[in-house]
Amino acid sequence: MYLHLGQDTVITTKSIIGIFDIDRCTVSKKTRDFLTAAEKRGDVVNVSYELPKSFIVCRENGRVKVYISQLSSKTLLKRHKDGTNKILQSEIN
Repeated sequence: MYLHLGQDTVITTKSIIGIFDIDRCTVSKKTRDFLTAAEKRGDVVNVSYELPKSFIVCRENGRVKVYISQLSSKTLLKRHKDGTNKILQSEIN
């Protein structure tokens, strides 16, 4: 199954490690350090240039990749849980 992160970005749900609220999680220094290191490695993808609300950590081809999305973590979790991406999956295939 696939998850639409916003704009034209779609990822497979199997690759998802976690979906996080950006305001709540970036309070932690460890999280900020993780995001800074990922950005330095070139493993951060900004899905939109709007105000970021969440970040999604994925493992793709053995590498950790971070997607920054304008959609809230609650919206993304609801999409994933409800399986509303089934329509999107059939459109992609």
